[in-house]
Amino acid sequence: MKEILRVNQLGYCIGETTILQNISLSLREGQFTLITGPSGCGKSTLLKIIASLISPTSGGITFEGEDIQNISPEAYRQQVSYCAQTPVLFGDTVYDNLIFPWQIRQQRPEPKKLVADLARFNLAENTLEKSINELSGGEKQRVSLIRNLQFLPKILLLDEITSALDEINKQSVNEIIHHYTVQQNIAVLWVTHDQNEIRHADEVLTLSVPASRMQEAANERA
Repeated sequence: MKEILRVNQLGYCIGETTILQNISLSLREGQFTLITGPSGCGKSTLLKIIASLISPTSGGITFEGEDIQNISPEAYRQQVSYCAQTPVLFGDTVYDNLIFPWQIRQQRPEPKKLVADLARFNLAENTLEKSINELSGGEKQRVSLIRNLQFLPKILLLDEITSALDEINKQSVNEIIHHYTVQQNIAVLWVTHDQNEIRHADEVLTLSVPASRMQEAANERA
């Protein structure tokens, strides 16, 4: 499998507090990689750095062999798509959100595709007309994911995106993502605690809290 992205000795600090330390990993076409670890170990921070939403304090990232600092954020984020645990929806309706990827590419939305994508994620056609304020947490997570999949990226970054879903919809989302990985050669990096998702992974990366932070916590308790 072709390597798409490499993380080299990545570190991230806030002030004197170390959040991530010496993180290295690679993502390849068609690879389903999961990240697990205790609360506070920096899982979400790592995804945001890879998504180019925040900058590391040490180390670097290459995408298809090129330092991401040399790639425009807009071009990079169309190929490396990030889906947060708490979705950020905008506009008034679900339709406003799903047509956004089409608008930024100056293309005309395909209504049949939008409806088919909703159905794939167990959402009715009239969901398009719903106000985003009427959506449940699980519906918001699925709408956010559908928005990210309107144009398939090369890498999909997922942060606890099934946390608000029931078991049936969790399984459905898992199968859909697995399908995209196998059939479309997308590389997936998924932060999760769900054991079913972990069992389907090609690789599982377990992060730990940096030793310096554990020592700080011990000192505070002393």
